Amino acid sequence: MTCTVNGRPCVADNVWEGESLLYVLRERLGLPGSKNACEQGECGSCTIRMDGDLVCACLVAAGQAEGADLRTVEGLAGEDGALAPVQRAFLDAGAVQCGFCTPGLLMATEELLERVPEPSDADIREALSGNLCRCTGYEHIMDAVRLAAARRTAVEGRPA
Repeated sequence: MTCTVNGRPCVADNVWEGESLLYVLRERLGLPGSKNACEQGECGSCTIRMDGDLVCACLVAAGQAEGADLRTVEGLAGEDGALAPVQRAFLDAGAVQCGFCTPGLLMATEELLERVPEPSDADIREALSGNLCRCTGYEHIMDAVRLAAARRTAVEGRPA
């Protein structure tokens, strides 16, 4: 399987086209950030971006990703390992608990803020509706998304 992962050309050998993209990412390419939880596309822990769209990697067959541009949670951090603003906001807001849901939430938040730089609470709830967290009541997660949006707005010079 040949694709681009986090901006780099990537080849995975001996991939059966029917195995899940999540398995390929974690086991064949050594990218364990996307989590394997429900294997049914219900929890969002394996959320990645494929050609810009959010997908549950557990539901994507490896053959469907041939030639695709994939972005995983590992691709959020800078080349120097510095946390992305959305990652920093999740830490600062206390939105990271066990960490199992965090990769999917980060990917969904990043996509939301690219699409809607100043999201309403309804926008946030809708964008994160496919991500389940078993550790929290979601308030810290909402706070993290609001914080990431506010920081992004401040950096880009738009009024808050």
